[in-house]
Amino acid sequence: MNLAGIFAPIPTPFDDRDRVDTGRLKAALAKWVKRPLTGFVVLGSNGEAALMDDFESDQAIVAARETIPHDMGFIVGTGRESTQAAIKASKRAAEHGADAVLVRTPGFFKSQMTNDVFVRHYTAVADASPVPVLLYNFTAVTGVNLLPAAVARLATHPNIIGMKESGGDVAQVADLVSQTPDDFTVLAGAAATLYPMMCVGAAGGILALAGALPAPCMHLFELTVSGRHEEAIALQRQLVPVARLLGATHGVPGLKAALNLLGYDVGVPRPPLLPLPESIIPALREALAQFEEIPA
Repeated sequence: MNLAGIFAPIPTPFDDRDRVDTGRLKAALAKWVKRPLTGFVVLGSNGEAALMDDFESDQAIVAARETIPHDMGFIVGTGRESTQAAIKASKRAAEHGADAVLVRTPGFFKSQMTNDVFVRHYTAVADASPVPVLLYNFTAVTGVNLLPAAVARLATHPNIIGMKESGGDVAQVADLVSQTPDDFTVLAGAAATLYPMMCVGAAGGILALAGALPAPCMHLFELTVSGRHEEAIALQRQLVPVARLLGATHGVPGLKAALNLLGYDVGVPRPPLLPLPESIIPALREALAQFEEIPA
């Protein structure tokens, strides 16, 4: 599976009775698949996977698989707190058509999450998963850090093909790249750091912003790959403010609000998350208006 490029981690729509809305998910994906993207991640952090049960997760996977063409990457988030649950989720995702699974670090028992624990956890998941596994490090959410020393050990597993690194530490990304085999792919997890992470060896990104602004995100990837660094730096600087609005500042509520403004009907966040306050919508609209993304 070729991971080089830009993947959009898409949100999960819920209806007015707080149920997974597979019709709206398919409708939004039907627009996204026409945009310049490498593929999609379903049930990631932006997919509100932590707020969904297994039955709901399977509904979203099936609906997405029915809509995403097979020439675009289809990655499913299957992170769980227990190794057994992550294995079961990965097997179900594979059964429903996932090309690969993205497995976040468990983090409830933070003080016990050592390198050895992570290696044992991910090795067991990779041994059992019918499809390739990507590691997922998101310290801001989990409170734990999957360090390069552990990743270097895991990268030798034949069924572990890469990772998403959502932290902002470019030096750590450089270490991840230098300490892992050439066929192990590191992907940036935030548009605000895509360019610097690619400069030290990341092969692309899984970016919340790519759902809202796929063309600029893909253009930044292409500029960097082709060595047009001055243009890439200029575009990176332009993307940072809106990337932060949809990421660190407002998270899922900001992303869903932006997508609704752009014509993707993805509804509101699932409680306990609250919708983005109306007072912030004008600033979000203004930030998006700097780009030439036309509602699909």
